Amino acid sequence: MNSHSSSDQNTTALEAALAARSSRLPGFYRLSVAQRRAIVASWAGLSAAEANHFDCGLPLERADAMIENVVGCFSLPVGIATNFTVDGRDLLVPMAVEEPSVVAAASHGALMVRAGGGFVTAVDEPVMIGQIQVMGLSAEQMAPACARLRALEADILAVAHAQSASLPRLGGGARALEIRPFPETPAGPMLVVHLLYDTRDAMGANAVNTACEAIAPVIEAATGGQVLMRILSNLADRRLARASCRVPVAQLSKGGLEGAEVARRIVAANALAVVDPYRAATHNKGILNGIDPVVIATGNDWRSVEAGAHAYAARSGQYRSLTDWSVDETSGDLLGSLELPLALGTVGGSSRSHALAATCLKVLGANRSQELAATVASVGLAQNLSALRALVSEGIQSGHMALHARQLALAAGASAEAAHRIAEQMVREGSVRSARAAELVAIGG
Repeated sequence: MNSHSSSDQNTTALEAALAARSSRLPGFYRLSVAQRRAIVASWAGLSAAEANHFDCGLPLERADAMIENVVGCFSLPVGIATNFTVDGRDLLVPMAVEEPSVVAAASHGALMVRAGGGFVTAVDEPVMIGQIQVMGLSAEQMAPACARLRALEADILAVAHAQSASLPRLGGGARALEIRPFPETPAGPMLVVHLLYDTRDAMGANAVNTACEAIAPVIEAATGGQVLMRILSNLADRRLARASCRVPVAQLSKGGLEGAEVARRIVAANALAVVDPYRAATHNKGILNGIDPVVIATGNDWRSVEAGAHAYAARSGQYRSLTDWSVDETSGDLLGSLELPLALGTVGGSSRSHALAATCLKVLGANRSQELAATVASVGLAQNLSALRALVSEGIQSGHMALHARQLALAAGASAEAAHRIAEQMVREGSVRSARAAELVAIGG
């Protein structure tokens, strides 16, 4: 088949995918940036102005209003992960990331899962935890203070609830109090009051912190102690997202290995991350390789997500894997699941003030925070699947180094066009090194 026939077939397949609203876009990676952008704009119904945000999503004057002491903007590549089906809905997933192979791995993981029906998710209500720390109580004063707080819970919640005009109207607001005495700490006895607060489609830090500030005087008066800190917790374990998938065993064969053997190896690899924190740290970092870029692209707080994920992974007292993989004894299919806290917002913060973040949310089609969390969890599971499959077969470096070679060529001074040729040559030679890239740039690729 000649190149023109192949190109025509790719074009036809892409047109059919767009017409069917399918995220399966064959040959998408072979297109030019302009062609990919046009497809994404058509998929998401972007205006010309919204599509242009991919060029400059953050004008300098807007950046200057967002943080302090601004001198410029730092850009990350924004790629589109394809092939995702989440709860029966096809999605194109924007990912902002500098590391090669991440977008490709997420897309490939989604393709394998697609053959098994796609991802299935379950997301908790968006309840955040605010913490109020009470000091100055003796161990003997703890029990009476806790009793007074329980008696006043309705009044305290009413004060917290009144701090937002919009959230109660939307069904959110203060939900409950939890009282946690710590009779012995390095700073002496302390009482910690948890305010459970439904933030609806916002991440909710500002709403929770405002409510905590408001109820602090009431808590002081009730306990006779002194309130020190009033701040949300990033361990949002009341706001969990879960994604699961089935991967037909035939999808897993790789490098001469049968799918059943790859599935068995993936289960064994995940088991190491369950028992060994040294492996679990890298295993979970790979999950977050997929999660963080979507969180960043949608203007959410990736640092909060990372903190919550790692804290949740250690909730048993030992740091463990966030995923679970097993083999269906009847079909032989690989079954995967992921559970972690995801405090994300589709309103407020950078998700709307950053034009490109707003555009990425529109591409994703996520109007609710729970929809966004469902997608993000699915991407994390897809990323983990691709990484484990590579690790237990030919190793992680085979595919990664081919993509890393382009970065080395660019760093050595190659043009974007020459970088592809130089990368291909280094991979053929088996010499993906900075020094070799510099040599090839010097001789013109």
